[in-house]
Amino acid sequence: MKILYLNPKAQLGGGERSLLDVMIEVRAIRPDWELSLIAGEDGPLLEAAREIGVAARAIEYPSGLAQFGDSAITNSSGGATRTAKAKFVAGLGRAGIAALSHVPALRAAISAERPNVVHSNGFKTHILAAWAAPESAPIIWHVRDYVGQRPAMSRLLAMHSRRCAVAVTNSRSVAEDLRTACPQIARTVPIHNGIDLETFNPAGASADLDALAALARPTGVVVRVGLLATMAQWKGHEIFLRALAMIPRDLSVRGYVIGGSLYSTRGSQADLVQLRRIADGLSLNGNVGFTGFVDEPAAAIRALDIVVHASTNPEPFGRVIAEAMACGKAVIVAAAGGALEIVTSGQDAIAIAPGDAAALAASIRQLACAAPLRAQLGAAARKTAEDRFDRARMARELIPLYEELEAAFNVGHMK
Repeated sequence: MKILYLNPKAQLGGGERSLLDVMIEVRAIRPDWELSLIAGEDGPLLEAAREIGVAARAIEYPSGLAQFGDSAITNSSGGATRTAKAKFVAGLGRAGIAALSHVPALRAAISAERPNVVHSNGFKTHILAAWAAPESAPIIWHVRDYVGQRPAMSRLLAMHSRRCAVAVTNSRSVAEDLRTACPQIARTVPIHNGIDLETFNPAGASADLDALAALARPTGVVVRVGLLATMAQWKGHEIFLRALAMIPRDLSVRGYVIGGSLYSTRGSQADLVQLRRIADGLSLNGNVGFTGFVDEPAAAIRALDIVVHASTNPEPFGRVIAEAMACGKAVIVAAAGGALEIVTSGQDAIAIAPGDAAALAASIRQLACAAPLRAQLGAAARKTAEDRFDRARMARELIPLYEELEAAFNVGHMK
């Protein structure tokens, strides 16, 4: 069996790390299979894939394709402005031309691989795979984000849904959204992400978050509270800062914004300079630090007492939530979308309404004042992670799909 994976980016965001987990476990369970990867840029994803024995290469996206996304529309507060819509339309035209120029090289590369199954791991590669993959190769679309609110992508996916043999989603919530937006897709299978439970565990090294954030070391004991996320605009960084500003100063709490910009799509990323200004305006000097991107998220999580998830939009899955739970941490979760499927509030996490800074502040205060409660939630969280988030489970659910598609397409093309 030959599986070809397609991914737009090569930076190690959540979708890319999940793809690596899939490839690692598929290789472990089916060592005789040949796995390969093509990405739209060079970077750490390709290096990591090669380290596990996956043949990996980049076919660089033209800039008009790499930088285009729906973000100019979907991230516009209060609705898209006329200027945002005009920029979006212009960008769509440039992206279409760039995609057409990219297809011949991608088609040649896919043909040379002769895959039994093409597994696409991003919206752009879903469309490109439909254009470039031979009819003899079934295509899996791995959908990791909501498409219903994306004006261009929802239409493009619907137009090309004939080439999608199976859509795998990272939650039931994303599956429901996809079925509504693209009812033409023949089959949708929700499979929760898995994570490496050996890397993400309560034991091991802890990062020096104060050094990473260039903060003076605290003089006494502090409760460390952190938000780990890419700099996507909807990840709730400002909500987190406003919640920290509501914490009484006599309560020794220090906050950390952990993560950096990973993606080049225009309009998708929060402005770190602006976040620092907001923190200054809230008089959080010395009480919050910005670490930037961290190479070892597990070490950063272990350095925290409380992990905050503050996304303002429904979360497709919530990989950081699962990772923090696996590290045995008390987690506060903005409960919407896929995040609702992976925690039980009051048992292994605390759930609050998305965008509610006051509720987030109250939950931080509650946990900061109750070390036994933090320990209780953390122990239950680790148990949930062991039961539900083992990455081998994700591969075991995917492998029968690969085998089924390969067999079905072989029969179909023999007739």
